[in-house]
Order: sequence, then C-alpha cells, then structure tokens
Amino acid sequence: MAIAKQYLKTKPICKVTFTVPASEAKKVEVVGDFNNWKPKGAALKKLKNGTFKGALNLPKESTFEFKYLIDGAYVNEIEADRYQWNEYAGSENAVLEL
Repeated sequence: MAIAKQYLKTKPICKVTFTVPASEAKKVEVVGDFNNWKPKGAALKKLKNGTFKGALNLPKESTFEFKYLIDGAYVNEIEADRYQWNEYAGSENAVLEL
C-alpha cells in the first residue's frame, strides 16, 4: 500500500493518490473523514496488474482519519502518517496529514 501527496501551487489543495495491491479483491474503496465514511463514490480503480488506484483532492493543512474497505473488510494503510484510536470503531484508524 502507498500514499503519494502532490501539493498544487495554484490552489490550497493536495492531490492524494492511494495505491492498494489487492489482486484477489473484487472491490477496494477509501473511506474517511473526507467523505463521511461513505463508500459510495469512493471506489479505487483496478489496474491490469491487480493494484487498485485512485486520487482525491483534499484541502491543505488538514488531517483526516481513513481506512480502506477491501471487499467489505476495513484495512489500515501501513504507510499512514500516524494512527489514531477511534472509540466508535474500537480500533485505530490511519491518519493522513496534509
């Protein structure tokens, strides 16, 4: 798994690209604070090599908790900026700091 951040010079946003190697998966979505944890419209595209990839434009100087939803199972990003305990979920969420 990987996250790439590209800060735009002309706008106060960061293009965040999520890459998830999950060749056996049928569906991978990224959910978090930025989309109210709703998987609708959050699907990553499956590439021919079995990797799922997608990008979001998020506001700079923000922090977001998120997870991947791989075939219905929540999975943390191993390269997250840090992790935050979430009492509601009873587990840690990956944190993206922009």
